[in-house]
Amino acid sequence: MTDYIDPHRAQFDTFKALDRDLPLNMLNLVAFRDLANYPGDHELARDGLSGAEAYANYGAKTAAILDKVGGSILWRGSFELTLIGPSEEIWDAMFIAQYPTAHAFLAMISDPAYQKAVVHRQAAVKTSRLIRCQPTNITGQFA
Repeated sequence: MTDYIDPHRAQFDTFKALDRDLPLNMLNLVAFRDLANYPGDHELARDGLSGAEAYANYGAKTAAILDKVGGSILWRGSFELTLIGPSEEIWDAMFIAQYPTAHAFLAMISDPAYQKAVVHRQAAVKTSRLIRCQPTNITGQFA
């Protein structure tokens, strides 16, 4: 499994080039490290936290920031099985975060408190997928 923790510059630039005024949903698929990998000078570096514990720290520190920008968790689920796709991809956290606009998402990740808290996510995550989705009307059909 390839490690994807933070966006690559080209992917982030493409994200920023899309329409920022539309609402968006972000599908989050996250696999945790067994043991959190904090930078050596971080206060929690020697506490032996699990990836799950470090991610819980990230959630606790960023929940108010998500709320402040008008975001929310639209859906959360537990991984059971991949029916189509790489069977080695097993996700510890799965959720959809909803934002009123891409501006709101960018405001969240630019917030100084978020910038300080993201170290917990980086320490926790073995690999992840963050997929920008455009909400559409539900018609009762697949397409």
